[in-house]
Amino acid sequence: MLRNALSQLLGARRARPAEEDGVPGRVRLPLPPALSASLGCDAVGVPARYGFRLMSHLPRAGCVFADADQWWWIVPSGSDLDLDWPEQASYAAGAYVPAGRPRLIHAPDSRTPYTPPIPLFLMVCQVTGVAPSWDPSGRPKAVPAP
Repeated sequence: MLRNALSQLLGARRARPAEEDGVPGRVRLPLPPALSASLGCDAVGVPARYGFRLMSHLPRAGCVFADADQWWWIVPSGSDLDLDWPEQASYAAGAYVPAGRPRLIHAPDSRTPYTPPIPLFLMVCQVTGVAPSWDPSGRPKAVPAP
């Protein structure tokens, strides 16, 4: 798995992310067309130095994109609700990430592009040395009714 990820990161050609309309410098991570993203897509990014460690310790990884600076995991929309992601992590709603050259380096065996957000959150906290926080201050405790 890691060897495949490294070989794809170092040289395989994949579809390039498309620039977001109206916001220069941001791109949307393109999911493989065969995967169903019925829950919407957000992305969690971590510095590249943590990428292989996270990948090797997660019980299941969905789509993972990487460039020289960041690795991005696709998670369901709203995976930031009631989770206080560590400062070293970047949360990108809609999977619109800072422009770079992120490429797909891991595609899941299943038909869903998602990495389960709770195991990812706990692993990101562990590798960054931050205690998990389930109740971020200043945010609503529940989703407001329509």
